[in-house]
Amino acid sequence: MSTMTPEPADAIPTQEDVKGENQGRLIFRRFVTNKMSMVCLVLYVAIIVFSISAIGLGPIPGWWKYNYSDLNPQLNAGHPTLSFLPTWLGGNGISLGEHPFGQSRIGQDYFAMTMRGVQNSVLVMILIGGVGTIVGTVVGAVAGYYRGWVDAVLMRITDIFIVIPALVIGAVVGRTAGGLGVWVLGVLLALVTWMSIARLVRGEFLTLREREFVEAARVAGASDARIIFKHILPNAIGVVIVSATLLAATAILLETALSYLGYGIHAPEVSLGRLISDNQSAFSTRPWLYWWPAVFIVSLALLVNFVGDGLRDAFDPRQKRFKRRKMREFADRAKGAHD
Repeated sequence: MSTMTPEPADAIPTQEDVKGENQGRLIFRRFVTNKMSMVCLVLYVAIIVFSISAIGLGPIPGWWKYNYSDLNPQLNAGHPTLSFLPTWLGGNGISLGEHPFGQSRIGQDYFAMTMRGVQNSVLVMILIGGVGTIVGTVVGAVAGYYRGWVDAVLMRITDIFIVIPALVIGAVVGRTAGGLGVWVLGVLLALVTWMSIARLVRGEFLTLREREFVEAARVAGASDARIIFKHILPNAIGVVIVSATLLAATAILLETALSYLGYGIHAPEVSLGRLISDNQSAFSTRPWLYWWPAVFIVSLALLVNFVGDGLRDAFDPRQKRFKRRKMREFADRAKGAHD
C-alpha cells in the first residue's frame, strides 16, 4: 500500500502570501491578463502620444513640418500622398509624402489638422470623464449616505438633468462656451453629464452604508466625511472607474455631435467633429477629408469602450464571457448527444 507523500512546504501558501495578495493586486492582475483590453489601452495611448509628438503641444514643437493653420500651395490637387505599397509591387514605396492625409480646400495640411483634432477631442474626453466622474461621485455619495431629504433633493435634480437629452443641454452649453476654448467647453459639458455615475454611486452607498465596517467606524467616532471617503468610497471605486471610462467614450461622441452641428469647438481651433462638419459637402469629391477624422473618432470610442469592459471584468470576475471555442465545443457536444 502506497503512502501519500506530504506536500512540499514551499507549495503551501503561507499567511504572508495570502496577506500580500490584496484586492488591488488581484484586480490589476485580472486586468493585465485581459489581452484585448491591454492592446486597446496601448493603442489608445499610442494615438495620443503620436498626435502630440507629430505637431507638438503648446510651446513644444513636433517633428511634422507643417502647422494645422498654415496655408500651403495645393499639391497633387490636394490628394493624400501617404503610400503603403512598396516599389517592387509597382507602388511609390512606404512613405508619408508631402501631405500624407491630403490638403483642405484652402491648402491646409490635413495630417496636422487631424492630429490637432485628436488632441482637442481627447482633451474634451478627459475633461468630461474626469470632472463628470468627480461631480457624479460626490453627488451620489452624499445622497446614498445621508438618505432622507438630502437624497430626495439631489436625486430630483439628477432626474431633471436625465430627462433632458444630453445633446440638447450640450448644444446650449456649446453655443455659449464653444468660442471660449476647449478647456471651458470640456468642463461645462462635464457639469451636465454626471447623472449616470451619480445614480450608480448612490446605489453602491445605499448598500455599503449598512455594512459592519461602517457601523464600526461610527462607533469609533469617525466623522461622516471620513466614513464616506475613507471607508465606503474605496469599496465602491470599481463602479466609479468603470463608469468613468464609459463616460469618456460617450464624451467623444457628444463632442463630435456638437461640433458637427456647429455648437462645439469654434475656429480657429480644430476638433474631429468640426473637420467632418466642415467637409461634409466634399464627401463625394474629396472623401479623405471626411474619412480620416471619422476613423480616429470611431477608433478612440471603441478603444475606450474595450478598456472599460476590461476594467469591469477585472473588478467583477463573476462577469465572464463565453469564449468562441468553448461555445463551439458545447454546441458539438449537444449535437452529438442529440444524434
